[in-house]
Amino acid sequence: MHITIADRKSEIADGTTVAQLLEIEKVEMPLYVTVSVNDEFIATDARETTVLKDGDHVEFLYFMGGGCR
Repeated sequence: MHITIADRKSEIADGTTVAQLLEIEKVEMPLYVTVSVNDEFIATDARETTVLKDGDHVEFLYFMGGGCR
C-alpha cells in the first residue's frame, strides 16, 4: 500500500503499524517523536495497535527545547 511520509510517497506492507513504521524509517529516539496520521496525533501507547491504511499521511514531529537568555 502507499502512504505519504512528510510529503514523500512510500510503499509499505499491508498491516504495518505506526511502531513498525518508526523502525522501518530508522527514526532516532522514537520516544521523543510525536507522530501524526492524517493530522491526528497518535498516543505513544497506541503506536503498537494503530494500523496504517492506504493513502494515510504521516508526519514525524520533533520538538526541540531551547530559549533565550
